[in-house]
Amino acid sequence: MTSTSPPATMRIGEVARLTGASARSLRYYEQQGLIHSARSGGGQRHYAATEVARVRLIRRLFDAGLGSKVIAQLLPCVDSDDTDVHEEAFGTMVRERDRLTADITRLVETRDSLNALIDANARHRLDADRHGPLPPGDGLHCEA
Repeated sequence: MTSTSPPATMRIGEVARLTGASARSLRYYEQQGLIHSARSGGGQRHYAATEVARVRLIRRLFDAGLGSKVIAQLLPCVDSDDTDVHEEAFGTMVRERDRLTADITRLVETRDSLNALIDANARHRLDADRHGPLPPGDGLHCEA
């Protein structure tokens, strides 16, 4: 029985295939310092097999709503056994969650305000249908 292990280094297409990240995303991750590659004599990127797991983690972090700057702050946790580094990463994730929660709260409030305007407009349109055109009052009489 033979087993195949990943090659010591892989080109960008292979990393893209294994991780589901596009080559463009991989170049962006590298530009942001999130992953690293070596260059061949012809300038082609060659990634260590360990970068596959790192790219998968980076994608999960992006999917969790984190930006590349925050991800760059978190990645030292992956490379270190230092408890302080792990605690800092934990604190960063909690702060980001709290930021997202505040954003969600603001969006819900904004949506509720828009719903109130839509309801007022619908009432105005209904009144106009029943009683003919109404004089402008609250600016919510736009016809759709």
